[in-house]
Amino acid sequence: MIKSDSLPFYMKLSQILIGIVAATFILYIGQEIIIPFVFALIIAILLNPFVGWLQRKGFNHVFAILTAVLLAFIILAVLMYFLFTQASLFTDEIPQLKTKFNGLFETIINWVSDNFNVSTKKINEWLVKQKGEGLSKSTAIIGQTLISVSGVIFTILLVPVYVFMILFYKNLLIKFVLSLFAEEQNGMVTEVLGETKSLIQNYLVGLSIEAGLVAILNSAALLIIGVDYAILLGVIGALLNTIPYIGGLIAIALPMILAIATQSPSAALWVFIAYIVIQFIDNHYIVPYIVASKVKINGLISIIVVLIGGALWGVAGMFLSIPLSAILKVIFDRIEPLKPWGILLGDDMPENNKKPVSRKRKQSKK
Repeated sequence: MIKSDSLPFYMKLSQILIGIVAATFILYIGQEIIIPFVFALIIAILLNPFVGWLQRKGFNHVFAILTAVLLAFIILAVLMYFLFTQASLFTDEIPQLKTKFNGLFETIINWVSDNFNVSTKKINEWLVKQKGEGLSKSTAIIGQTLISVSGVIFTILLVPVYVFMILFYKNLLIKFVLSLFAEEQNGMVTEVLGETKSLIQNYLVGLSIEAGLVAILNSAALLIIGVDYAILLGVIGALLNTIPYIGGLIAIALPMILAIATQSPSAALWVFIAYIVIQFIDNHYIVPYIVASKVKINGLISIIVVLIGGALWGVAGMFLSIPLSAILKVIFDRIEPLKPWGILLGDDMPENNKKPVSRKRKQSKK
């Protein structure tokens, strides 16, 4: 039997690639089951200290879990209610916004026609053609949207059940994980589980604080500039900002478009400047001290895993990509053969190597 250590590099690489392809296929095919479970696992880890505190106060185990899950989803429901009520106010003014957008659109068409010598008739004909093609695809888009909405509703209903079950069977699950390894490795496994729990708790608490601070800064900036629905856009921008890299771009685009439609290009410019300043404060002062103290993933890997997460699981994958990568790093750092992958994921930069002294110079010094 050939030992794995004696295998040539190309065979090891082939095994790794086959494993990655198989894991990716499973994650993609089973996303409707895996995504709710991963969210539930993270929420359960976040709620676990509160459940323990309730039990120490004399609550029954089951009642403590029910209380924690109920409070968590009441808080979520309040946030969703706020967003929906603000969005309903926004929908009331859609006809006026549509009129302003049409006027802005006509201005853009005239500018393009004057500066690029293209007749407005040709531009309008092209736009009508594009609208026709868009309408022909609308049925499929509506069908996909309904499927996505039904999937979201199913996930929302399934996650609380998962959270309750994970918290209820917590000790059983930990015992199962420990039984997978030799008894002498139980200390290392317990350490990895503890560090993973601490990482997720610190990351999510820090992310919530960051979202709250960014929402306040966004809303204040938009109120000063005079953009309509400043609080709604500020909160949406803060929530989008939790999606690394890509969410921040969308968060800037939404208020800029609304500022152009309702006010002037100068207002959109002020929005852009304000959001850039807020992003600078967030990236250099809020994230390093509040969010990223435990998540040590370098920027290159962060961008790659966010794109991979988006391709596999959409928005949910983008949000989950960073904490899941941080968990993998914790595991890789504890397993000797996987330590190089932990180094690749991490952000511990090696010191600059000094230029080697040539042999001739060494001999001349002697």
